[in-house]
Amino acid sequence: MNIKEQINRRRTFAIISHPDAGKTTLTEKFLLYGGAIQMAGAVKGKKNSKHAVSDWMEIEKQRGISVTSSVMQFEYDNFCINILDTPGHQDFSEDTYRTLMAADSAVMVIDGSRGIEPQTRKLFKVCAMRHIPIFTFINKMDREAKNPFDLMEELETEFGIGTYPVNWPIGSGDRFKGVYDRDKKHLLVFDNSERGKKKADKIEVSLDNPDTLYELIGEELTDQLIEDVELLDGASYEFDLSQVHNGQLTPVFFGSALTNFGVEPFLQNFLKMTPSPLARKAKDQIIDPVESPFSAFVFKIQANMNKAHRDRIAFMRICSGRFDKDMNVYHVQRNKTMKLSQPQQMMAQDREVIDEAYAGDIIGVFDPGIFSIGDTVCDPKMKVTYDNIPTFAPEHFELVIQKDTLKRKQFVKGVSQIAQEGAIQIYQEPSTGVEKVYVGVVGVLQFEVLEHRLKQEYNVEIIRESLSYQYVRWIKNENLDIKSLKISLDAKLLQDFKGNYLLLFNSTYTIKSIMDRNPNLILAEVNEN
Repeated sequence: MNIKEQINRRRTFAIISHPDAGKTTLTEKFLLYGGAIQMAGAVKGKKNSKHAVSDWMEIEKQRGISVTSSVMQFEYDNFCINILDTPGHQDFSEDTYRTLMAADSAVMVIDGSRGIEPQTRKLFKVCAMRHIPIFTFINKMDREAKNPFDLMEELETEFGIGTYPVNWPIGSGDRFKGVYDRDKKHLLVFDNSERGKKKADKIEVSLDNPDTLYELIGEELTDQLIEDVELLDGASYEFDLSQVHNGQLTPVFFGSALTNFGVEPFLQNFLKMTPSPLARKAKDQIIDPVESPFSAFVFKIQANMNKAHRDRIAFMRICSGRFDKDMNVYHVQRNKTMKLSQPQQMMAQDREVIDEAYAGDIIGVFDPGIFSIGDTVCDPKMKVTYDNIPTFAPEHFELVIQKDTLKRKQFVKGVSQIAQEGAIQIYQEPSTGVEKVYVGVVGVLQFEVLEHRLKQEYNVEIIRESLSYQYVRWIKNENLDIKSLKISLDAKLLQDFKGNYLLLFNSTYTIKSIMDRNPNLILAEVNEN
């Protein structure tokens, strides 16, 4: 296969949802159908003690939630698929936003009984900002669900987006029998005997065969389906792939990830509709994925994925061209040419060293501490710079102190590495050591993850003290005498780990008061240095 064929068969997408909508379960079922795993284990549930393949961190297995973004690659039907499984919990939304920067499309999973939930709204907005295609999978139809027409209306009203149901559910809860494929005009009736551990067997029946339908799904569901299909054909949006690719129309699928009902039809249709790797903006240039040489950007850094090796992996999204294992690349931010060490592709925590990769692929490279989120690497002839990945101002702050002063080295290494991953922001008092650090996070659960990881990965126990600060502002004055600042007791002067000065505040009133007392002070909500 030539480069163009390899790139065109790539599909790179993120899976987004509100917590507990079934996102990680759906990811596992994709892997099941792709042959990457032989038997699926749901994230929760007493019937199956396996943990989801994509949840590899110890705290994820304990709680049954995803708190980091996993990356998985597998082959299905001659497509090479890169799945970015994102954290569902809102306290980890910053990681999700960064991951969406690496995706060409998004699969939005919605709980059929709950409809659209707060985290889904947040994540939809990020997708809409980038105009990336959104494919909707309405999950948990094996439980009592809202009326499908009401769910369509909810999507259209809340998100201002057109909907096109590609299939339609036959019943819900205990009466959920399968789905009707609108394009092929036949029913897919599923066998539920394996409870979703293996691929679902299906029977295909035409809608024009009511006698067989009565026998399979009963008279009431048959009559309801015929009525629904007539209404859909007369009232729903026309299917327009260009509108899908511009994020204006979402194809909608119904199913149950837990029982596998509707998962394979969704995967097959999705792969045909979703785009191959898209052209990317790099400052004022548009980088074509096929015609341009190799380029990529770092969207995630994760330490200690392999406890035995205590290593650090930088995840890169390849945006253009072909990557070869021993090629020289240019690291834009450091202005130096280098080789990317130990390039590998992922199946959650399992890895495979690779010789080549193409635009659309996600690769992990060993990071000795030189990469930051948003960094660009490219062919030395190119020297492009991809746009920065936005960072979020923390909303919660704690003082973190190491219990054992003899473990200072491990403590400093641990908080520094976790901060470089982008999960937390760390600050310290000017001219002091790092025996204690001030930690800022977007969501409070990050503090628990920090404590857990410091203990598990760095053998360091900490004392956490909650702080009443709610706002952070960076000082942007270039030659300001810090000692001349008039600061009240309800604000705190600190430095971030790059040496930039910042202030923590209790309230917006405190911010205004300090600005009034220091008229030349320039403050910013976001730090770009």
